[in-house]
Amino acid sequence: MRSFIRVALTVLAFTVAALALPVTLGAITLSAGFENRYSQRTDGIAARPAHRPHDPAKPTAVVVVGNEGAVVSDALAPYEVLAAAGAFNVYTVAPEARPVTLTGGLDLIPDLDFADLDRLLSSAAPDVVVVPALPDLGEPTTRPVTEWLKRQSARGSLLMSVCNGSGVLATAGLLDGRKATAHWIRIGGFDAEFPAVDWIRGTRYVDDGNIVTTAGILSGIDGALRLTERFAGTEAARKAAEAVGWAHYSPGSSPPMEQNSFEAADTVVGFNTAFRWDKPMREVLLTTGIRELELAAVFDTYGQSLAVETRAVGLDGAPIRSRHGLTFAPRGTPATGLDRLIVPGADAAASHAAGPSPVYLHAEPGFPFDAVLEDLARTTDAATTRWTTRTLEYQPAHLAVGGEAWPWTVTLRPFGLAVLGLLAAFGIRAVSRRFAGRGPFPGRRGSGD
Repeated sequence: MRSFIRVALTVLAFTVAALALPVTLGAITLSAGFENRYSQRTDGIAARPAHRPHDPAKPTAVVVVGNEGAVVSDALAPYEVLAAAGAFNVYTVAPEARPVTLTGGLDLIPDLDFADLDRLLSSAAPDVVVVPALPDLGEPTTRPVTEWLKRQSARGSLLMSVCNGSGVLATAGLLDGRKATAHWIRIGGFDAEFPAVDWIRGTRYVDDGNIVTTAGILSGIDGALRLTERFAGTEAARKAAEAVGWAHYSPGSSPPMEQNSFEAADTVVGFNTAFRWDKPMREVLLTTGIRELELAAVFDTYGQSLAVETRAVGLDGAPIRSRHGLTFAPRGTPATGLDRLIVPGADAAASHAAGPSPVYLHAEPGFPFDAVLEDLARTTDAATTRWTTRTLEYQPAHLAVGGEAWPWTVTLRPFGLAVLGLLAAFGIRAVSRRFAGRGPFPGRRGSGD
């Protein structure tokens, strides 16, 4: 029995030794990555957005962002669609008048705070409120947004959530007794957390009267086109789809969509988050006149991959205005000696805004996400790119996805760490046995010597 216990303890000790390094280093990398990915800026930048004329004859649509930011594509994709339609006054609005950091590290200076919007509309409710996913969903910090949404709904606003923005609406109690959808990764959890909601899978959006909810991320484009149909007609929606390069517009109904679920290959995200401790940092140059979807494509594609970090920079570090009037603040100027400076935007590519050497992702026509996904595949691997497209709820069958099939170097790291842990354990065991065999008085074999 003692022998069995001794063997069991030895096996346990070596198992712990094998797991100690990969688990510890993986946990540290994972924690650091999520803590630092989208930190809010604290430098007190106080640029105010440029004044834009307000047309009282048009309906007003606002994209609300929280004090802790929002998912970048959830906010910017519907914004560009509604602005491109030309049928709305479109603004971004936040609880407070200060910069907020969208996912990927893109700092947005909202057009209005809640009080500004009230003054602009003479205390009337906006016609449309778009609700993106908030990174602090379920936290007390979302309360200013959820309370404001309740008031706008009661005053007659049409609400549209994007992706897990439906969780924000559900938290506010606005989806009880209704049909709704959400991102495929979270919809199962929402089903359990909000049982009063009839959660619908396998659709890009659910139109339930004065509330429209969409599936993951780029499904927000379909939802915004649906809103355009409802306010301005099918032809206006078709033109908006063409303007933003969206080839999947389905007039009058939600386009068909296969419901995603977790696959074995999705384990790549675990390796990327826990063991890709040398993630490349890509500096992304912000240029005046850039499309909102061009920005979203860069910051969300690299961000959702969990394999690449991004930092927004500007040629002079000053805030820039996007094509449809949004204000973004870079976090400095490009560092010297960069191996890759990413410059999104077709206009920037045409004008060589940063000289001849940077990577101009949008030099060729097409939907802005296509070029970024192809670049991601070339610089990481196909498995990471497939994970990213499924997270974005995008159908990239037309893309030329090259590069390695799997991140083998990253995958081997935890096994290498396990081997190091075992070697250290064997070494400690050998040393301890050597000293134990020599006894407390080395060189003396007994009293009769």
